[in-house]
Amino acid sequence: MKFKKPSRKQLQVFSEEIDADDGADPWTFFGKSSRKKTNRKALQLCGEVARTLNQVLAWESGEAILRDLIVESVVPAPDSSHLLVTVYVSPGAEAVAAGKIIERLRGASGRLRSEIATSIHRRRVPLLSFRLAGKGVGS
Repeated sequence: MKFKKPSRKQLQVFSEEIDADDGADPWTFFGKSSRKKTNRKALQLCGEVARTLNQVLAWESGEAILRDLIVESVVPAPDSSHLLVTVYVSPGAEAVAAGKIIERLRGASGRLRSEIATSIHRRRVPLLSFRLAGKGVGS
């Protein structure tokens, strides 16, 4: 059942000044915001994947190019089934072409996903996409 909006005379009886929100439906005024909630579980997964990738790249990687990489962030690409990993080259490392770094990461993504699978408890391991941050990147 919809109620009619009160007239100005009716509102002036109850208050001296009329504001923009006077006479508004309280359900719409005090209702929940329409902003999307952050998915806490997806953010937990991203943090765990970032820690695992940092460890694997630093200690268990056989390639020198991958050992010089540091994971800056891991975020859900559209959702937690696909993750976007942002890496950058450590400051003390020699300059390597950005294309070569991304190519090596894509080649090692299967092994990286298997390492992630041992550290997280999920039915499916998320797919990984890599992006190189601008810190210390060679041309």
